[in-house]
Amino acid sequence: MSNNTVERLVKSAIIAALYAAVTFLLAPISYGPIQFRVSEIMVLLAFFDPFYIGGLTIGCFIANILGPNGLTDIIFGTLATFVSVYAISLTGKLAKDKKGSLIIASLWPTIFNGLIIGGMLTYLYKIPLLLSIGEVALGEFVVVTIVGVPIVKFVQNKYHNFPLFKRGNSY
Repeated sequence: MSNNTVERLVKSAIIAALYAAVTFLLAPISYGPIQFRVSEIMVLLAFFDPFYIGGLTIGCFIANILGPNGLTDIIFGTLATFVSVYAISLTGKLAKDKKGSLIIASLWPTIFNGLIIGGMLTYLYKIPLLLSIGEVALGEFVVVTIVGVPIVKFVQNKYHNFPLFKRGNSY
């Protein structure tokens, strides 16, 4: 295994651990019918390198194992994150204009998590489906698009060589 591969695996493991730790540490706002999962900001890393899809998905899986919503969340929550980060990655791959495309990519978690997690929470908490979808979508939009995109752009502008925003050899 090359040093580059080992380095990328270590970065993905750190991303997984950070995602799970931040989610669990902020559990009161990370789980439940209304959620602002701050760790979701990290899903934007998949825009820059698809290699992070694995780390983000595993981090979500671990966070959902630790969370209060059981097997349903472990399966559907992890699926929602995987679908979202895969769509973000595809948007990054196909992007001609990286700046505008980051905003577009940030909307995938709003859509997919709103639908998948919203449906799951309706099942778990017996709340109206449209309300649940709207609450999850709003939380994702606030965390990923409103807060996450400016943070990513700030870090990119301030630290031009920030290693997490370097596209790997995955494509």
